[in-house]
Amino acid sequence: MNILTNEDNPNTLKLIIAAKVVQQSVTVKKVEPKESFLGRLPSIELSSGLVLFSTNAAMQLIIPPSEELKIINSKWLEWEISQLQSAITFYGSTGIYKTTHKSGLWSLLEELNNVLKDKKYLIKDNNDLSLADICIWVTLWSTVLVTEIGNELCREYQHINNWISNIESHPIIQDSIKEYKFERGLKAISSIQAVSWFPINTIQNFRSPKSADIQLSPTKEKEMEAVSQEEMHIISSNWSSILYPDVKNFPYPVLPKKDEKNVLITSALPYVNNVPHLGNIIGCVLSADIFARYCRQRNYNTLFISGTDEYGTATEAKALEEKTTPQSICDKFFDIHNDIYRWFNIGFDYFGRTTTPEQTEIVQKFFLRIKSQGYILSETVDQLLCESCDRFLADRFVEGTCPRCKYEDARGDQCDGCSHLINATDLISPRCKVCSNRPIIKKSEQFFLDLPKLENKLKEWLSTVENGWSGVARVVAKPWLRDGLKPRCITRDLKWGIPVPIKGFENKVFYVWFDAPFGYMSITKRYTKEYEQWWKPKDIKVDLYQFMAKDNVPFHAIMFPASLLAANEDYILLKHLMATEYLNYEDTKFSKSRGIGVFGTDARDTGIPSDVWRFYLAYVRPETQDSNFNWVDLATKNNSELLNNFGNFVNRALVFVERYFESKIPPIELQEDDLIVLALAQRELSSYICAMEQAKLRDGLKHILAISKHGNQYMQFQEPWVKIKGTDNDKYPSMWIAT
Repeated sequence: MNILTNEDNPNTLKLIIAAKVVQQSVTVKKVEPKESFLGRLPSIELSSGLVLFSTNAAMQLIIPPSEELKIINSKWLEWEISQLQSAITFYGSTGIYKTTHKSGLWSLLEELNNVLKDKKYLIKDNNDLSLADICIWVTLWSTVLVTEIGNELCREYQHINNWISNIESHPIIQDSIKEYKFERGLKAISSIQAVSWFPINTIQNFRSPKSADIQLSPTKEKEMEAVSQEEMHIISSNWSSILYPDVKNFPYPVLPKKDEKNVLITSALPYVNNVPHLGNIIGCVLSADIFARYCRQRNYNTLFISGTDEYGTATEAKALEEKTTPQSICDKFFDIHNDIYRWFNIGFDYFGRTTTPEQTEIVQKFFLRIKSQGYILSETVDQLLCESCDRFLADRFVEGTCPRCKYEDARGDQCDGCSHLINATDLISPRCKVCSNRPIIKKSEQFFLDLPKLENKLKEWLSTVENGWSGVARVVAKPWLRDGLKPRCITRDLKWGIPVPIKGFENKVFYVWFDAPFGYMSITKRYTKEYEQWWKPKDIKVDLYQFMAKDNVPFHAIMFPASLLAANEDYILLKHLMATEYLNYEDTKFSKSRGIGVFGTDARDTGIPSDVWRFYLAYVRPETQDSNFNWVDLATKNNSELLNNFGNFVNRALVFVERYFESKIPPIELQEDDLIVLALAQRELSSYICAMEQAKLRDGLKHILAISKHGNQYMQFQEPWVKIKGTDNDKYPSMWIAT
């Protein structure tokens, strides 16, 4: 086994000690931090080629803790890496001691000192070094113990001092220190800092693992008070009597059925001019996929479709940048999007695109229908013309200052500063994005959707559905109707788009905001010729859920419903608009041009499994306010929640049944303790269903994690691995506990 490390990194000593405990040979190779995987050292290279860059994860691989000690070891390892190392790094990583951070470090040492009272090692009843002992000892011995506060530490915390001396005298520790020599103190702290991630706020609210975090109190008074006799009676009655239906295998194509729940799910069509970043992914496709999976598990007739939005100036601008054709850009980025979503395990029923004959047919048909109903206006408008480029400047080709919020880089169709749609001619100090020259205003005849004429219909419809929308969606949509609607231009002077089917307008195309939402229909038509059973159902109820980030809300809350109402042909309108706020990257905005953020291809190339990304993005989903992607938080949540909480619960139960019961679940007779924990789990399950029915995905996930937390605490309190070795009276309850 190879250990890759930078100079003077004390964490390497942990791995060497662990290897000596199990008598495994290792080779230490010094590398520069820039050569490391994801900026993390030390890392270990296994013979299989796998690289582990988490020291504590590698420690648990080298010395797997026993079943009964797994949780307490994991808790201490988490404490050591996320709190102790972080506090020490803040204390001395700049080469001078920051005494302002001493109080935070001292609070941790006080907790540790209290735990070590009357103990030789950290873990009670453990007669030799544990993983926790090794990791915490190395961190203290190699860093603060030889700094100016080392003597003070030893005087004030006698239990820690005795523990440190006891471990240092251990033969394996002595051999390891002789083998791996490094400079202790500030140099070691700086070495850790150079190849580690620590959250800025970890010097606050320190807590070491206490028994209350690890197991249930023996009296369980709190839970006994919380769980009623009626709840336990219901659990007991239902345990053997309720038969749960299997999850259906839905036929192809999935079509709505009368007297069943039919759910049509769409995620906002991403522009095809770039690689999607993590904010794009959780804002639309991943959120929609999580909800679609839930609906299928509930046996709802569920159709989940999406695709790429391929017309408009975004595509033309990208083609101009790459010196190619718009169609080539569409083909290239459709494949990129498709590959990324497949890697993320997004389970579309169909993932399509808008550059299809079906899209042209449906958009032109709707336009002619809306025009025949009297909701289309023709007006001469002022447009921006760049004389230098000899072209009208559509939204993506012009920038300027927003007249509403004064954001200086507003586009000609929408301001990213305040999310309001704007007309290009209203921009203050407009400039051509290609040549930066100031354009002139020239007249051009265009078609408009008469939104003022549809305003009352929109208000009436909105009043019946807005309670099923996310709070973000309501906040963004309401000002549009409150401030009064204006006619909205739906055509433009471009070449890349769906042609306007009116004589004299053949050289114009439809505005992408009018064209793109009909992509949901055309993509459904590509999936099945019976697409109108979903979009124009007769005597069948279909609930339409649409997922997106808040910048797409105006198009789906106002423009698209207005077009369907204007057509007056009984097409379904959205019932649930599930919009999110923005996901930021390390407290700043994602930016492809500036190389800021994690994009879909980046996530794939890290080697981190897609399910870890899915979990973390769902955990930080910006449901009610902007949230933040943070690399340290990704590692912390993965270790503490996905691995130590959920993963540990599932793994220890399965391993126990495999080891002692030949992978067969034995008959179960519920005891009072079982009824209590099942009642607590049932509460979380009910809350989970309630949250998911409202598409509150982040809340739903936290209820699932609460169930596994109850399970871990229950198993730790009951200790089935101890009972299985006892009398028959102990052995049989151990079967029920583990299963």
